[in-house]
Amino acid sequence: MSPSPRAETTVGAGPAVEAWEALLRSQVALWRLLEADDVWEPITPREYDVLHTLGRCPDGRARIRDLHREVLLSQPSLSRLVERMAEAGLVAREPDPADGRGTVVVLTETGDRLRRRVGARHAESIRRTVGVALDEREQQALRLLCDKLRAGTRT
Repeated sequence: MSPSPRAETTVGAGPAVEAWEALLRSQVALWRLLEADDVWEPITPREYDVLHTLGRCPDGRARIRDLHREVLLSQPSLSRLVERMAEAGLVAREPDPADGRGTVVVLTETGDRLRRRVGARHAESIRRTVGVALDEREQQALRLLCDKLRAGTRT
């Protein structure tokens, strides 16, 4: 059952709430489609998220608490995932030199090769999915809006 196009989910929601709901529902629909795509083997989308995030970090390294800010996992789930990834040789765990209680996660050569291989397939899947819905100008506008929205949430 789909809601009526005029149905309001929140009384007096206004444009900010409507924009949020549109963004959230679009993200969920896109993620479900991309997650179901046959590009992930031999890792999971969550493992790829960690590898991709580390690949964007200086020297492929990040404190686990900084990694947590970027991935879509709770801190305990991320810690368990990183532990499994370390056992598989995709990442290494090192003590944080600035804080002996913390952990630095390091992208290994094996993890980086896998990140690149899966990432190329994932990027092609994104191009096919997003490119059908939005032209290049709209894609650029969406990125600018998302960057602006994210910048406004950083504290």
